[in-house]
Amino acid sequence: MEFAAILLIAVAVIVVVTLAKAVRIVPQQRQDVVERLGRYKRTLNPGLNLLVPYIDAVRTKVDMREQVVSFPPQPVITSDNLVVSIDTVLYFKVVDSVRATYEISNFLQAIEQLTVTTLRNVIGSLDLERALTSREEINRHLSGVLDETTGRWGIKVTRVEIKAIEPPPSIRDSMEKQMRAERDRRAAILNAEGLKQSQILTAEGEKQAAVLRADGDRQARILQAEGQAKAIRTVFDAIHQANPSQKVLAYQYLQALPQIANGSANKVWIVPAELTKALEGMGGALGGLANMVGDVPSPEASQGAGDVEREAAEAAQAAASAAQEIHDEVRVAEAQATGGNVPQQGLPAPEPVSPESLVNDPADQRERG
Repeated sequence: MEFAAILLIAVAVIVVVTLAKAVRIVPQQRQDVVERLGRYKRTLNPGLNLLVPYIDAVRTKVDMREQVVSFPPQPVITSDNLVVSIDTVLYFKVVDSVRATYEISNFLQAIEQLTVTTLRNVIGSLDLERALTSREEINRHLSGVLDETTGRWGIKVTRVEIKAIEPPPSIRDSMEKQMRAERDRRAAILNAEGLKQSQILTAEGEKQAAVLRADGDRQARILQAEGQAKAIRTVFDAIHQANPSQKVLAYQYLQALPQIANGSANKVWIVPAELTKALEGMGGALGGLANMVGDVPSPEASQGAGDVEREAAEAAQAAASAAQEIHDEVRVAEAQATGGNVPQQGLPAPEPVSPESLVNDPADQRERG
């Protein structure tokens, strides 16, 4: 009985193992390569598959999904003899599980070595600056070479990416200094251009302001000259219409005397005491000339001439008093300068000029004779 029980258990175990070897469930996106007695028999697709127990065996289980492999940094020498470290990322997928199993023993290692050699060939023909700026070109070249080579292995390289290109530390420092100097140069150029534009705008503004100021000054001078001309013309017309007498002219002369004495070079100005007589002679002379040429005040101007004559007389009297005071002060100063000898006689007064003397001029009489 015990022997029969052990035999029954052994048969049950054999049946279970046989069923397990005969039934194969393959998941999605995977293929199993089956060999029969050491030779390729068929490929199991996803789902339930039946095998011949103890005769058929699964050689490999191939993942049909796209895979990503990141290779370690590889030292590469550029055309200008600089060693750079390059990290690459590879995207691929198996399109034929049978060839991926029998054409190459380890396709992942083969792809890595092929990537390294191809990368060295590509980078070796470029200098450092071009290698740093030509990543897209390098990626396309690597992808084309790898796809052509791995096609016979049943593998499709979909994409190759260069993750990083690391130059030596000394080269990185030099590159940073170069970029810093380039940025400083651009900043200096921009500042110089800004300063140039600012100076140009400032100069144009000053030019326009100077032109406007000059134009305004010119207009102001023109208006001022026109005003002065109009004022002179008005005064001239008023004088000719009023036809003033010799007393008015003498009064105007007295008003002009302070302005004559107000110069910076006039330190001492001596007025003779007989100024009134000289003014009377001058007025008589002017009156005589006026009678000769017919310059007689009009009746309208004579009506207001009385006030002017009174003002002229008062001004003449004040000027005579001031002249007498100045004359006395001069005499006192002369006495102090000569040691107390005061002269007894004043300054000789000029002879009054009469209109008859101006009319009966000896020079005219000589010409007539």
